[in-house]
Amino acid sequence: MSSRATRSEKLDLRLTPDAKMALQTAAAASNRSVSEFVLESALARADEALADRRSFGLNAAQWREFMAALDAPPRPLPRLERLFKEPGFFDAGTPQ
Repeated sequence: MSSRATRSEKLDLRLTPDAKMALQTAAAASNRSVSEFVLESALARADEALADRRSFGLNAAQWREFMAALDAPPRPLPRLERLFKEPGFFDAGTPQ
């Protein structure tokens, strides 16, 4: 996160006294404020959690398989087709 970005949003946390003390101690050991420490730590964890959802690498053979799957016609899904043909919950009182 850029330190020049304007911080206009707020996030409140409820935590135990022990958790707060641990964060304060870790922040002090890192020469950061608790806010900076928590924000940097949370953003690093968010990047880890989202890394495999943002991009993925494929070798040439995997890329060809991936493209073939995207280009292939959809396979028939009879149960889904049947579901779409049935009236929905909110359609029950609507004349057909």
